[in-house]
Amino acid sequence: MSLFTVLFTRSAKKDIDKLDSITKKRLKKKLEIYSQDPLPYSKKLVNSKVGEYRWRIGNHRVVFDLDQDKKQIVVLRI
Repeated sequence: MSLFTVLFTRSAKKDIDKLDSITKKRLKKKLEIYSQDPLPYSKKLVNSKVGEYRWRIGNHRVVFDLDQDKKQIVVLRI
């Protein structure tokens, strides 16, 4: 199983900057786990203007797009 690369948009980086340190650590830990195989942990978004999938991490939702060919996860919003 190959590892996916996690990329962040500018707005996602701004969202991360607003989080407290404990939540940032939790987010980092979960992203490391989810980057190994992202789909079993994700939910497909219906009629979403932003992103195809989401993860729930604590009280936050990570909205992302997945590029299977390039093995990339693009985090759009948190």
